[in-house]
Amino acid sequence: MQNLEPFYGWRDFYRAEDDIKSPFFGKEYSEFEYKEVIYNHYIHPQWDSIESETLFAKVLYVNYDSGMAMVELIGEWNDAISNDIDLLIVNLLDFLINEGVNKITLLGTYVLNYHAGENDYYLDLLDKLEGGWLKYLEFSEPVLNEMRANGVLDYLSPVNLQSINWRIKQPEDILNEIDTKELK
Repeated sequence: MQNLEPFYGWRDFYRAEDDIKSPFFGKEYSEFEYKEVIYNHYIHPQWDSIESETLFAKVLYVNYDSGMAMVELIGEWNDAISNDIDLLIVNLLDFLINEGVNKITLLGTYVLNYHAGENDYYLDLLDKLEGGWLKYLEFSEPVLNEMRANGVLDYLSPVNLQSINWRIKQPEDILNEIDTKELK
């Protein structure tokens, strides 16, 4: 897991550690000092803690003017034991929402599994977004099946970008496409 880095292709456009509005403002990252673990596996030092033992995040891009953000996740999303959705909201998403961001895409390429808990936090999050949305991109089918079986996908909208390589495009182009993408 230590080799799984957050997507770094947009670092010329946005860096959370340089964003005064970010909860990670001023954080200094190391490329060599591995401290954070998920279970007994070290993770790359570029990931940010949301105070969960099993789920970490990276804000890839924020545009406060358009109110859009993309957040990448890694680990096990466990609402049953550690209430990770609440930790994600309180320790990251609330900061974005309080700055006017109401359109958030969660990138789940490295979310290994999901364990359901109460869904009230998802409903509260949608209320906080005030007309915005919470969309998901690149979650594995087993994770989506578990989320679907527990009603979580009632609160999240899918983004289908499989036909294009979004990683080679500029963040504004992708976020605008996600914003206008018709839901399946």
